[in-house]
Amino acid sequence: MKTSRQLTDAQLIERSIIKTYRKEIWNPFIKGVKNYQLVNEGDRIAVCISGGKDSMLMAKLLQQLKRISDTNFELTFLVMDPGYNPENRQRIEDNAKRLNIPITVFESRIFDVANSVDEGSPCYLCARMRRGHLYAKAKELGCNKIALGHHFTDVIETTLLGMFYGSQIQAMLPKLHSTNFEGMELIRPMYCVREDDIIRWAKHNDLHFIQCACRFTESYTNSVDGIGESKRQEIKMLIRELRKTNPDIEHNIFKSIHAVCLDTMLGYKQKGEYHSFLDTY
Repeated sequence: MKTSRQLTDAQLIERSIIKTYRKEIWNPFIKGVKNYQLVNEGDRIAVCISGGKDSMLMAKLLQQLKRISDTNFELTFLVMDPGYNPENRQRIEDNAKRLNIPITVFESRIFDVANSVDEGSPCYLCARMRRGHLYAKAKELGCNKIALGHHFTDVIETTLLGMFYGSQIQAMLPKLHSTNFEGMELIRPMYCVREDDIIRWAKHNDLHFIQCACRFTESYTNSVDGIGESKRQEIKMLIRELRKTNPDIEHNIFKSIHAVCLDTMLGYKQKGEYHSFLDTY
């Protein structure tokens, strides 16, 4: 049996997931995968790695799941370079090597296109283009699913963003069918893992990942927790303040999107069609 001194760096990092952060990371990950039936027999999953802390941890979690699971599934670790500067590209490759993640890299020029828009933030366009390229490459490689690194905290923030700035109650689903790529699904394996715990895991292992890394947001890439000038970061700070007086605030919001009572809602949309409570009053 190997001692901690004989373990490789990658093995020590893997052990920290299932030992040191078992309660905070591994157990919530397994809970999400099981509860939302994210990984099934015969799946070929493209694990989409942006180079940030979330997607890198997701890759390690799925690696570990494959090792111990009775479910037969395959993983492809897919990195799209949308136009990273050389330093960020190198950091992704170095981290993948350190973490023992066998990445497949393909290139696009999404940053050039997104940053050429005349008005407003290019982030929405960039996100849509990224997802389309990832779906296309994953399908080309024979995959039926892509896995993204969205986590519990993203779910909470997205819900509040929709209410405060989108005038709608809209959650982020743990999985969904692609509307443009037939037979493809998107899954979010870290749906139940909190961002604060991901940050603690990265710090514990002295891991340093890139953030967004596009030219539009480069001024924020050195922030430890990713806080910059955006509505999402504004929501993040609001939740931190609310947590001081209500430690369960995030858990309560999370539970609320699992228990929507349509009988008390004035209106709702389903498959793009609006329904009013007056329809059945």
